[in-house]
Amino acid sequence: MNTPLAEALSVVLLVAVLAGAVVRPFKLPEAVWAVPAAGIAILTGAISLDHARAEVERLGPVVGFLAAVLVLAHFCDVEGLFQACGAWMARWAAGRPGRLLTAVFALASVITAVLSLDATVVLLTPVVFATAARMGARPKPHLYACTHLSNTASLLLPVSNLTNLLAFGAAGLSFTRFAALMALPWLVAVAAEYAVFRRFFRHDLDAGATEEDHGEPPKLPLFALVTVACTLAGFVVASAFGVDPAWSAAAGALVLAVRGILRRRATPLTVVRAAAPSFLAFVLALGVVVRAVVDNGLASALGQVIPGGTGLPALLGVAALAAVLANLINNLPAVLVLLPLAAPSGPGAVLAVLLGVNIGPNLTYAGSLATLLWRRIVHQHDHGVDLKEFTRLGAIAVPTALAAAVVALWASLHVVGT
Repeated sequence: MNTPLAEALSVVLLVAVLAGAVVRPFKLPEAVWAVPAAGIAILTGAISLDHARAEVERLGPVVGFLAAVLVLAHFCDVEGLFQACGAWMARWAAGRPGRLLTAVFALASVITAVLSLDATVVLLTPVVFATAARMGARPKPHLYACTHLSNTASLLLPVSNLTNLLAFGAAGLSFTRFAALMALPWLVAVAAEYAVFRRFFRHDLDAGATEEDHGEPPKLPLFALVTVACTLAGFVVASAFGVDPAWSAAAGALVLAVRGILRRRATPLTVVRAAAPSFLAFVLALGVVVRAVVDNGLASALGQVIPGGTGLPALLGVAALAAVLANLINNLPAVLVLLPLAAPSGPGAVLAVLLGVNIGPNLTYAGSLATLLWRRIVHQHDHGVDLKEFTRLGAIAVPTALAAAVVALWASLHVVGT
């Protein structure tokens, strides 16, 4: 296939895949659109079979890690972790919506960082909605916090987001070095979002609510908490010895899954479903389609505009470019495209890309798959989402959090080093 035709076809296929993921016609899973698109790209020669195979091999460990983390988060929910979180939020808020927002920010930031953004979107969002409803508080600030923090608060650890796993491999950093460099940007970005939310939703947070007696709080699921803590420790140890952290995630997931099966709270089929195989297939197929677009000219075009170096202006430029691209083609394709271009400039540029693709998607619905999933969950609870309001909030929060996080990253690079 000649280059102009291959370029046009690969772009059309990417648009079709993203449209299928956003709209989900007939409520079909994303893989229904992505897998055939990847097959077409290979069969027509828009991407060579060798390049497609190399992309799948590159993404394979990342996808395996994602599956293990999804299973781990699911069985934490089975153990009652998120029910306990809801009870704690209600008690700590004491009938005050402003305190509830603080609790949501604290919990969502930790859950996103430790159990990945999917846990915040899929498992915490319904709990937050129910907690706000019981209090009589307006749910909007707290629900919007879940989607914003599923993106912004996923900066801390390599395991917090699929984009992080990809950047972790490209940056060549250890698990602890990655976390040390991203700790300050994570804190600064979450704090900036919190300040924006308090101002933007001040009228909703000033509205009255009720304090109820919630009875005896559910017991903390100590087994689940200990398993998660051991899994995190395993990530650190595995990284120190050059072992893929996916093995630690798989061990943690296996422990909770076996416990769930033995206690008859789950079946082997439940474990498979928790791993979301159709979504994993979507990620692999999307990677092949994005690689076709990159091979056919996108990499060359972006290579002309991406700033080089790791000075503050360069980092700001890289993060801004990543944020714009994430909102145009979704953050997962954006990180797949930009990482090879940023990697020659060093870990600082790679992490700047990560800031852009994690914080930037809060501007639009299509910016990240997490936001699309969050929107579906909110609609299932018969709560509408105002597109104009969502965009207005993003237009304030994204530049504020992104600029502050980039400055914090620049400071971390000088203090911590790479």
